[in-house]
Amino acid sequence: MKKTALTFLVTCLTFLTFGQVAENQKMIELGKTYKDFMFRNEPTKDILKEIKSDVPENLKVATEFIAQSITTKNKLLTQPFLSRPDDKVLKHIYIIRAINLNLREENQVDNNKLIDSLSNKEIPTYELVDNYYEMVFTAVGNKNQPFDLYKTDLKLKDYNLKDDTEMGILVLQAISFCGTTIWGYMNVVKPANTKNAYDYIKKFPKINGRPYFQYTDFYFTDFEMNIVKDKGIQSYKGYYLDKYYETLLYHLICLNKEGSSEKEKNDLLLGSILKERNLYKYTKYKETLEDIFKEQKGE
Repeated sequence: MKKTALTFLVTCLTFLTFGQVAENQKMIELGKTYKDFMFRNEPTKDILKEIKSDVPENLKVATEFIAQSITTKNKLLTQPFLSRPDDKVLKHIYIIRAINLNLREENQVDNNKLIDSLSNKEIPTYELVDNYYEMVFTAVGNKNQPFDLYKTDLKLKDYNLKDDTEMGILVLQAISFCGTTIWGYMNVVKPANTKNAYDYIKKFPKINGRPYFQYTDFYFTDFEMNIVKDKGIQSYKGYYLDKYYETLLYHLICLNKEGSSEKEKNDLLLGSILKERNLYKYTKYKETLEDIFKEQKGE
């Protein structure tokens, strides 16, 4: 009887160990594939077929997500991929991205040790959610060209997001991505090419059926995390709300330079967080914003 119980225990441990090894191998494979094809390179049909074969049950959702992330004209802006995955899937995707980053280092950590370390680490849920949506919009930017989200409507209540913080994370990642499409026109070109920048702004997505700038639910509690490499822990709202404000100000400059109506300018000024003084502490443009509204009041 004792022998039977011991044999059963050994069999279970062997099965679990084999299963973990298979999971680790697949995550390493996905991390390498993501590294090779996340930007401009296009995977062959054979590569896509290979990463989708012999997938452990726990990694099926993460595998499909990575496959979409490296595919041109992907479906990441559809409801199934904009919907928040469960926490286990979020963590698998977080680890896969970490493997990709590790593979870019000269002094790499052994990937199996990295997986074990991150698997046993308590990673804050908001950090996992942020990682997911950053990857979504990075892939949209890298793989879905030319940029045109005019027909995209980010209906936040359809995406299984758990609270205002998670909704805010998705919006801030989306607009951070959109802001990169106009940054060069506003900063590199002298003078700023507001015509081209405004053409891109017109292609920004809607949020909940309304213009992107009308989303103002950013009063969730701030949190800290590593955002920029080698910068240490940073305020999440201090980093991403600052970028959001920057994009709104670029939008306002474009309206002023491109002869837009007073109604359009006032819609932006009064319908966005440009007027939300309680959030100015999160942006380096605090004085600029205060000056704009002084002028509005004629002070």
